[in-house]
Amino acid sequence: MGAFQYFKHNTSKAADLLGLSEGERVTMLTPDRVLKADLTIKLDEGGSATFPAYRVQFNNARGPYKGGIRFHTSADEDEVSALAAMMAIKCAVVDIPFGGGKGGVNVDTKKLSLNEIHEVARAYVRAFAENLGPDIDVPAPDMYTNPDIMGVMLDEYEKLTGQKAPAMITGKPLDKGGIVGRDTATADGAIAVLVSLLNDRHVSIEKLSAAVQGAGNAGARAATLLSDMGMTIVALSDSKGTLRGDAVDVAGVLAAKEQGRSVVDALACAGGNAEALPPQAVITTSADVLVPAALEDQIHAANAAEVKAGIVLEIANGPTTPEADDLLASRGVVVVPDVLANAGGVTVSYFEWLQNRSGETWTRDQVSDRLEEAMQNAYRDVADFALDRGVTLREAAYALALSRILDKGA
Repeated sequence: MGAFQYFKHNTSKAADLLGLSEGERVTMLTPDRVLKADLTIKLDEGGSATFPAYRVQFNNARGPYKGGIRFHTSADEDEVSALAAMMAIKCAVVDIPFGGGKGGVNVDTKKLSLNEIHEVARAYVRAFAENLGPDIDVPAPDMYTNPDIMGVMLDEYEKLTGQKAPAMITGKPLDKGGIVGRDTATADGAIAVLVSLLNDRHVSIEKLSAAVQGAGNAGARAATLLSDMGMTIVALSDSKGTLRGDAVDVAGVLAAKEQGRSVVDALACAGGNAEALPPQAVITTSADVLVPAALEDQIHAANAAEVKAGIVLEIANGPTTPEADDLLASRGVVVVPDVLANAGGVTVSYFEWLQNRSGETWTRDQVSDRLEEAMQNAYRDVADFALDRGVTLREAAYALALSRILDKGA
């Protein structure tokens, strides 16, 4: 089942729950437009190269399209369409006035120079400029793009339009109108949702343990926050392996990562019963909370029965397949879905857009306080819907989002 099929599966379940008409279902499963282009750039050493590029705009009933641009060899129409659709859902879940968008270039950035990557970025803006803008479609960073690349894209857009337009793109460097806290927003928002869930259950975070998959930006930040709050981290993984032990010293492991080593090279930081295991071992580690913060399709039909955590906090996009979702639900495992858990990133992107449009500069405390409030409110809305309808948090999140989108589109 491909990424877009996952979206269709979850949307169809929510549509059944809401009793949507056939026309409403078609609206929620069909992108407004799929834009395609071939980007040709000159190479530093002579010659040229061409890369397929996409921008999918998926429903703008609630506001401008919003979503990242990824530079990766997996980028194709199906993947970008699925991610654009999920962005429409995600923005509606956290109740911010954006629709869904996503972009991608099928390119291996590891084979290009920095100058060539910047040329790809400029070519992307030239190809799609007519369909971008502060009130039309607002891109952001994603896989293998970053603030620097967003700055290049902004520069190209402003050259083409002949006017300043910092609100046409988010995730920019601070000196180009970026916002403080955007780099940690995804994990910060996810942990705010988890804390709300635990408060609902009157469970003390200090009594719990967690296994975190992924030691990149989001996973490292999540593990650090949970550890600082008193939760015991019993496993932390990266692409090379899983470090498991009685109590992982997160700061020590991340220091090793900064030196170019793997988490499994930091056995001394895992406490008693330290083990270096394969990457997938983190999924079946005995822990109260499992935090998939790496790749999609990590919890699936073949391993869902072995998941020992009672709570799964999805910081990654699509880490749980629909088959696994059903298996976990049947066992009473609470899955905090990606469209709620990882919406902190787009929420702070919205703050950046507001900041750019008003000419203000928000402080870190303002961003942190407003993000926490937004994520707590989103959790409350989803949890109350789930309780009222007797459904999972994922079903509730999708149904609530669909109802909000259709309400604006009516």
